[in-house]
Amino acid sequence: MKILVVDDSAVMRRIHRNTLTEHKVSEADILEAEDGEKALELARQQEISLFLVDWNMPRLDGFQFVKSVRAMARYAATPIVMITSEAAKYNVVEAIQAGVTNYVVKPIKGDVLWQKLSKYLQPGGRSGA
Repeated sequence: MKILVVDDSAVMRRIHRNTLTEHKVSEADILEAEDGEKALELARQQEISLFLVDWNMPRLDGFQFVKSVRAMARYAATPIVMITSEAAKYNVVEAIQAGVTNYVVKPIKGDVLWQKLSKYLQPGGRSGA
């Protein structure tokens, strides 16, 4: 099971990685990208089981990334969790309409993040929120 963490902040990527590894997710199963373009390259090269995506990034933002991933048939049902500081209701609605499975507003504590993510890491967890 590969998890792709997409965030332009190295600190946020490290926080997400630490949260995952503290809950027994293998380091080898966690991939990282600092923008949506690099994330799309990884999504084409790998078989990703869960995407953790920030909204505000250079080159290709998280919203456009989600739309691009959802256009790929192989990722039609793959969970995408948007973890962002964009907290306005219209952002949440827009992200869900684009195909986000779950939406988490930063800052978020590791244990709360894990509660949100763990259901997607269980057998059969690809079904969505």
